[in-house]
Amino acid sequence: MKNRNIAVILAGGVGSRLGKEQPKQFYQMYGKTIIEHTIDAFEQNEGIDEIAVVSNINYISEIHALSKKNNWKKLMKVLPGGKERYESTLAAVNAYMDEPQANLLFHDAVRPLVSQRIINDVLDALKQYSAVNVAVPATDTIIEVDENGHLITQVPNRKYLRRGQSPQGFRQEVIAKAYQLALQDPDFVSTEDCGTVAKYLPQERIYVVEGEEKNMKLTYSRDIYVLEELFKWER
Repeated sequence: MKNRNIAVILAGGVGSRLGKEQPKQFYQMYGKTIIEHTIDAFEQNEGIDEIAVVSNINYISEIHALSKKNNWKKLMKVLPGGKERYESTLAAVNAYMDEPQANLLFHDAVRPLVSQRIINDVLDALKQYSAVNVAVPATDTIIEVDENGHLITQVPNRKYLRRGQSPQGFRQEVIAKAYQLALQDPDFVSTEDCGTVAKYLPQERIYVVEGEEKNMKLTYSRDIYVLEELFKWER
């Protein structure tokens, strides 16, 4: 039997940086909310077997309502998330503990323009690797500064730098083991799952799939205008 491919949509954020009353994943754009566009992308992908949404507990009913409205066939779980991003990841990891060989693809709910090519490339990479990231080249020079943020300590070679996107894909047993070790570390801090695997399972090679600029994340109000223009090009 082939490993099941499960898309985990991370929708636990409250969207405070967007300056809206509702979380940013519920912002309306081109007739649907952002999260609807995002889930549609994975619903339409032939390689995805199941979808789970990790939601802020106060908006779980909205996710169920959207599922009914869209008649999504693959959305099987709506899980309550935590205050920290890694707690939302753990909610999904724990929900699939009985499938250690399953592939979990963690995707930001507010990246609605993820392409089928990116999803397919992540799925293909997971046939050989147990951890996969998506990234685009860094176009600006990146500088490293001191703890006060005023003095440059290093200027890394941009040739080797990338800007991470999502989805990030993992074999369930690998991401579960990484967090098992991380949670035993009193100094553990995480906002990114590949970083957790890299630190606590350094023997795991993390493959990088080429991302796309349109696979952007809605974070600030100014991003709305960029996304709207990108949606126009998509249509």
